[in-house]
Amino acid sequence: MRTRPAAALAVLAALVLGGVLGLFLVSGPGAAEPETPPPPATLHAGSPAPEADRVATTVVANALVQAMSASDTAEFATLTCRPQGKEALVGLQARWDAAGPMRASIAASPVVSGDEASVTVRVEATGGHKDTAFPLRRVHGRWCLAD
Repeated sequence: MRTRPAAALAVLAALVLGGVLGLFLVSGPGAAEPETPPPPATLHAGSPAPEADRVATTVVANALVQAMSASDTAEFATLTCRPQGKEALVGLQARWDAAGPMRASIAASPVVSGDEASVTVRVEATGGHKDTAFPLRRVHGRWCLAD
């Protein structure tokens, strides 16, 4: 049963690493890469999401961009669906510190479909910007960053 938490941590680490690699791409020296449009909203169902879900996912999205802009891994950890280990958070903090000053903002409102959602976050740093879709999930009635 120990492989299950390790596998979940590995999946979350891969998700975070993907976002961090994006930060390195935009914070590195040289010309910024051309802007790519955000991915199409594939989670949209035939009817709009309930207002409570739109509000709740927007609250999580705002907390995410605040944590990223402040390079606050402790706050970031409170947003994840599964608890984060100390090593994972230390590694994330080191990557954020290496990326230098950055500013995150919501590039597109969350798209909700049932117990899943996605929010596109724009990260701006020295070398330009990158838009990244972050998956959200409702777990036990609480919206959180999915792994």
